[in-house]
Amino acid sequence: MKLNKSISAVFLAIALATTLGCASTSSKEGTGEYVDDAVITTKVKAAIFKEPSLKSSEINVETFKGAVQLSGFVKYQADINKAIEITRNVHGVSSVKNDMHLK
Repeated sequence: MKLNKSISAVFLAIALATTLGCASTSSKEGTGEYVDDAVITTKVKAAIFKEPSLKSSEINVETFKGAVQLSGFVKYQADINKAIEITRNVHGVSSVKNDMHLK
């Protein structure tokens, strides 16, 4: 009987630790948020790739809690504006930070 209680307590502690380990904080994403951000990043990269006027190899995309950061070097200001516009139209993007620069 005592052994069953001890085993139950250990399993409960492991479950609690696992749950808390996956929780998000203001500076760290939870598991679900990380997956969501990976999906948003993929969608943004695909949308930029589909735009013929942009070179997707010049634009880096990173996402944290729905906020997308674009970085890299492009030839024209119009490319920066277009990449920002495309990114804002992707479902799940909460904000766009522009760190792109002209060559």
